[in-house]
Amino acid sequence: MAVSAKICGLSTPETLDAAIAGGASHVGFVFFAKSPRNLEIEQAAALVRQVPSHVARVGLFVDAEPGFIAEVVRQLKLDVLQLHGDESPAQTARLGAEHGVEVWKAIPVRIRADLAKGRSYHGAATRLLYDAKPPRGAELPGGNGLRFDWTLLAGHAHALPWALSGGLDPVNVAEAVRVTGAGLVDVSSGVEQAPGIKDVDKIAAFLQAVAAL
Repeated sequence: MAVSAKICGLSTPETLDAAIAGGASHVGFVFFAKSPRNLEIEQAAALVRQVPSHVARVGLFVDAEPGFIAEVVRQLKLDVLQLHGDESPAQTARLGAEHGVEVWKAIPVRIRADLAKGRSYHGAATRLLYDAKPPRGAELPGGNGLRFDWTLLAGHAHALPWALSGGLDPVNVAEAVRVTGAGLVDVSSGVEQAPGIKDVDKIAAFLQAVAAL
């Protein structure tokens, strides 16, 4: 089974180049002020100019104002909105319709019952992104380097196409795909040398591990 990979939280030309050269299908840019990966629109706009047409551009938002999302989409010509907040199915559907782009909705997972939330986004989101539920009181909804019990996905009837995130790295991504059957994996902190600082060698190693599946 061919597996695709998204590298999220990119912030420099060098790490973006590594993601593209390594074969990432998607590259992600974070627009959330509390994140160490947060970008200003102007920073991201400079970066997306080096993204070829066959690589999808993803913007990550957390309960962002619609006007701000619209401005980012306009300047970056995003292909995907990735929503990591409390966006409702109605809000999710509205954003997809307004901007004519894919919308991925993150579903935080700790126990099997958490997976059920994904069903409410059927017809609203394009894809679900299963991520590890952050610790209580955490400021970041994702990118914490945490993984959930992948066996929770065994036999689950997915309401939508989906991707796997949360605690992935070059060493464990093969196991993650074997256990879950994921066709798309999303990594951020697992290819960093420090919070918000991507490592070109780790990006290359992750993408090589995915390509070998």
